[in-house]
Amino acid sequence: MIWAWARASCRGTSHFRDGTKCQDTSRCITVGANNDVLVAVVSDGAGSARYGKQGSILTCRTVSESARLYFSKTNTPPTDSELWSWIDLARDKIAWVAPSRGSTPREFAATLVSVIAMENETIILHIGDGAAVCSADGQWLVPSWPAQGEYASTTFFVTDDPQPFFRITRLPHFVDRIAAFSDGIERLVLKFSDQTASASFFDKFSATVKNAAQTGHISSLSASLYRYLESPPINERTDDDKSLIVAVRI
Repeated sequence: MIWAWARASCRGTSHFRDGTKCQDTSRCITVGANNDVLVAVVSDGAGSARYGKQGSILTCRTVSESARLYFSKTNTPPTDSELWSWIDLARDKIAWVAPSRGSTPREFAATLVSVIAMENETIILHIGDGAAVCSADGQWLVPSWPAQGEYASTTFFVTDDPQPFFRITRLPHFVDRIAAFSDGIERLVLKFSDQTASASFFDKFSATVKNAAQTGHISSLSASLYRYLESPPINERTDDDKSLIVAVRI
């Protein structure tokens, strides 16, 4: 499998007004002996957490690099236990960094959305809100719905104590298109009334990636995606940070 993708993370207007940084981090790589396993990761640092951005960076980097290391040794799907070890490693790294900032892991709170797309299986890793959608045979699926916390506008984080609400969803087949995104655009691209994806939105962006006739990271499309996410029509509908990864199997 050969993949092509575009990705972007941009600061929401509320963060511009507050003078704070974008709390989102996104990363997309291919791993494995033949670079045929796609790993897409989006993490959103909690706005209420002082070091939410650093938490999202550590989460995103740890999960993607754990996948790289794992698939450098085998082409078999990771077990649930292995996937939990990646989350535990991210939590350990945050716990190690926090004291150097005179802080606690809670101040590094961040969500996680990740897709691992292999030849015969697709795995979605999910902590908190945001979501990933996948397409096989032209049908967009939402394997794991955004999770809301006990109270309005709350969710779950990697740093939750004693352990995070970590959902692992396995699709026993390959997918040819995926998208992963933070909660900043979930209301724009998901239909909460029936828990489905906006097929027209994802069809449009995945077609653009496929028609670029390039493989790997397409930087020009990533720049266009960034401009789209920070455009007035989008900012009129959401003032939150926004991240989106769109990947297509060529």
